[in-house]
Amino acid sequence: MLLPPAVVVIRRVVVALVLSVFVGVTAIAQTTPAWAFVAGCTFINKTVADGLGSNSQRGVYAVGSTLYAATDGGLGISTDGGANFTNKTTTNGLGSNTVLGVYAVGSTVYTATGGGLSISTDSGANFTNKTTTNGLGSNDVRGVYVVGSTVYAATTGGLSISTDGGASFTNKTTTNGLGINALRSVYVVGSTVYAGTTGGLSISTDGGASFTNKTTTNGLGSSYVAGVYVVGSTIYAATFGGLSISTDGGASFTNKTTLDGLGSSYLAGVYVVGSTVYAATLGVLGALGGLGISTDSGANFTNKTTADGLGSNIVLGVYVVGSNVYAATASGLSISTNCGPSASPSASASADPGVPGIFLTVAGPVGRSASESPIYYGADRVSVTSTYLLTVTRVSNITPTITTLAEGTIDADGSFSSMTRLPALTPGVYNVQMVGTHVNGSTLQLTSQVTIGGVGEFTSIGANIPVIK
Repeated sequence: MLLPPAVVVIRRVVVALVLSVFVGVTAIAQTTPAWAFVAGCTFINKTVADGLGSNSQRGVYAVGSTLYAATDGGLGISTDGGANFTNKTTTNGLGSNTVLGVYAVGSTVYTATGGGLSISTDSGANFTNKTTTNGLGSNDVRGVYVVGSTVYAATTGGLSISTDGGASFTNKTTTNGLGINALRSVYVVGSTVYAGTTGGLSISTDGGASFTNKTTTNGLGSSYVAGVYVVGSTIYAATFGGLSISTDGGASFTNKTTLDGLGSSYLAGVYVVGSTVYAATLGVLGALGGLGISTDSGANFTNKTTADGLGSNIVLGVYVVGSNVYAATASGLSISTNCGPSASPSASASADPGVPGIFLTVAGPVGRSASESPIYYGADRVSVTSTYLLTVTRVSNITPTITTLAEGTIDADGSFSSMTRLPALTPGVYNVQMVGTHVNGSTLQLTSQVTIGGVGEFTSIGANIPVIK
C-alpha cells in the first residue's frame, strides 16, 4: 500500500513565567507547565459524510482552525476545525485524486499527489500541477516540505528540490548519496535535509547537495523510513521496524517497538511537541496498531485505538496543534481536543500545581520559514477577567510598528492555552511579546527576540526574558 509522509511541522517547548510574591520580594523562575499531557485522549471520527473525498486518509496538516486532509479521493479542506470539509479533486487542478501529503504556508497549499506536485496560491481553490516536465524525479510524490521559496518534494524517483517556489526542480538520487531513489518523506532544518527512503534515512548538511545514508547498521529498526521529525539534535524516524530515536544527530539510533508500548512496530509517521511524541502505527500483519503517545520523549508509550474513537487502528499520519490532535486513519480523520500537550490546565502531572504565570513559545526551529510558524501562549491562574496581549514588534531606531497577534480576556478560572501563527516577516530583528496580569495586579511580560534572515527564515530564537511591573 502507499504510505504517506510524516506530516511535519513544529517544535514546542513551553516556558512559563513563574511568580512567587513575598513582602517586598519578587522571585522569577522558568518552568514547564504542569499540564504537560491529558490522559483522557478521546477522538471523534470524520468521514465522507462530513465532506471528505474518501475515508482512506494519507496525511493531515493544520493551520489554526483550517485543516487539510490528504485522502484517496482528493484534498479535503475544512475552515471550521473539521466540522465540515470541501473536497478538491483533479477538477480543481490536482495532478491526481490520490493525495499523499500536504503542506501549507499562508494561502499557498502544496499537495503531494500520485500524479505530480499540485500548488495552489488561493488557499486550495485552484491548483497548478508540476510533473517530471518541471524536473520532478517522478510524478508519484509522497511528501512535501517548504522553507521560504525552497520546495522539497519526496518522490519515488528521488528528492526534487526547487529554489523558485516550485516553478522548476533539480532531482537528487543515489548518485548524491540517497539510500535509494524511492522516498517516503522529507524534513528540513536550515541547511540540513532529512530524506526518509525505503533504503534508509539519508541526511544532508549542505542543503541537499550530498547525502550520508543511515540504516539498520546505525540502529534503525528498519531501513524503510516512512516518516521523520527533528527537534534540535534529536531525530525521530518512523520505520517499518519501530520508532528509531537518535540524540546525536543521526550517528546512532535506539529503537522503540511494541515492547515499549507501541501498538505496532510498523510506523507510518511521527510528530513531536516538546517531550510528547506521537507515533502513527499500522494495524497490519497481526499487529494491533493505533496512535502511540509518549510523554517522556519516547521512552514509554500509551496506545490509543478504535476503543478511544479512532476511525481505524491503521494510522497513516498525525498532526498536533495546541490541545488538538489529528490522526489520519484508513477509515476517517480522527480528531481529539483533549489529547494535546496544552489540552487542560487542570490535568496536572504532579501534585504540586505550581504558581501562577504566563507562558510563551516561538516554535521555530531555526532554519524554518517564520511565515505561519506557530506561537504558543497562555496563562496559568492569573488574574481572572484580566486582559492579555500577544504582539510582534520590529526592533528599530524609528517608531516601531506593533502587530497584534492575539488579545482577549482571561476567563473565570484564570487559565488558558492557545496557538497562533506569525505573519511573513521581512529580514530583521523582532520582539515577540506576551503580556498578562498577576493575581496581585502586577503586569507580567515575556519577550522572545527573534532574527529573520534573507529568505524569511529564523536565524535565531532568543530565550524568554521575563519582566514584572
